[in-house]
Amino acid sequence: MIASPTTLLFDEALLPGGWARQVRLHLAAGRITAVEPDATPGAGEPRHQIGLPGLPNLHSHAFQRAMAGLTETRGPAADSFWTWREVMYRFLGRMTPDDVQAVAAQAYAEMLEGGFTHVGEFHYLHHQPDGSTYAEPAEMAVRIAAAAAQTCIGLTLLPVFYAHGGFGGADPSPGQRRFLNDLDGFARLLAGSQSAVAALPGAVVGIAPHSLRAATPGELAELAAIAPGTPLHIHVAEQTREVEDCLAWSGQRPVEWLLDHTAVDGRWCLIHATHMTEIEVTRLATTGAVAGLCPVTEANLGDGVFPGVSWQQAGGRIGVGTDSNVLIGAADELREMEYAQRLTGRARNVLAGVEGVSTGRALFDAALSGGARAMGCEQPILRVGAPADIVALDADHPALMERHGDALLNGWIFAANRPAVRSVWMHGQQVVADGRHIDRTAITNRFRQTLRTLLGN
Repeated sequence: MIASPTTLLFDEALLPGGWARQVRLHLAAGRITAVEPDATPGAGEPRHQIGLPGLPNLHSHAFQRAMAGLTETRGPAADSFWTWREVMYRFLGRMTPDDVQAVAAQAYAEMLEGGFTHVGEFHYLHHQPDGSTYAEPAEMAVRIAAAAAQTCIGLTLLPVFYAHGGFGGADPSPGQRRFLNDLDGFARLLAGSQSAVAALPGAVVGIAPHSLRAATPGELAELAAIAPGTPLHIHVAEQTREVEDCLAWSGQRPVEWLLDHTAVDGRWCLIHATHMTEIEVTRLATTGAVAGLCPVTEANLGDGVFPGVSWQQAGGRIGVGTDSNVLIGAADELREMEYAQRLTGRARNVLAGVEGVSTGRALFDAALSGGARAMGCEQPILRVGAPADIVALDADHPALMERHGDALLNGWIFAANRPAVRSVWMHGQQVVADGRHIDRTAITNRFRQTLRTLLGN
């Protein structure tokens, strides 16, 4: 373990008031205790290059990292989210708690190496392969917490309520049996999840009704009342078929139904919300809810493109997540978000909003504030009292050379063809050095053994 520093000196750092040069951060007990811009470097004082707050990753299914790239062969019929989901169900049917912990640790190490410092784990793999509960009902949540502890990533654990296979309380499919709980079982899961993360610094537990397909209106109302004030995340309007099925069930579109039947407010994070009308966009934006976008996964699954311009004009909040973890990196999600808007609008620098604004800075700022709000965690901006969760970029990367200020964010997000994150500190402790997690070898060796078993190699 690398000894925790008491100061960090950056050639350039993004502070709440903007970029500053020669910034010395003073650290104690995992927090920033003083910020000293225009500092004079001491003789032999270690220097770092570009200091940034770490970004929140608001939506992850960690176990899916093990199947990344395994669904890219075309099947006999047209492939879609729904055919991908069947492959996912078959894959997870073999995973043990040890497997889940190993895969989550690999995913979380990669997140830290990619510029994320806090993850929202939308956790729905709860039970044994036959659907029976483990002796500890929150066994899988305990393993997620263990992976977070090993890697030192911040964690918002979102245990998922999943009871049905379709709108209106339809019966679940056999592939869903590892997810299922009734309300009493979910209460036990929630309590176990809270115990599992109790020792993790800054950890948060929220709740996550999986979707309107998986929870009835009555169940959704009870879930929203279980833990008032905590984050509440839900998948919604990801697929056009989901919208069609919701219309057939209720006569309303998914986002429209939520707005009319639930008290959506700033604690809510609507994951994807891809298929909305202009009226839905305006109404949802005014609630203060965060749109949880997962641009790389949404592109990989062929979901569609979020109405980013309309949402921005309505004053909506956004955050980003890695979802299926097919590719892990903060810059990748932000770049894909902007590029999707460019392709659909046939324009450039779309989400910068107004003339003269850096697109990279606009994306970064939006994901930083929206992600922290959605996960109920402290926003890790570089100010006194904030957690010392800090990312350092490599100024010697070709995309960052001789650049300053917002041009550094533009270079990282749009032009870095290899990882540009050099170091990461969590709670003041260095966890990434020279671009690699400090426990990467052990984590990856265990991940390899897990894949050898799961893939039969």
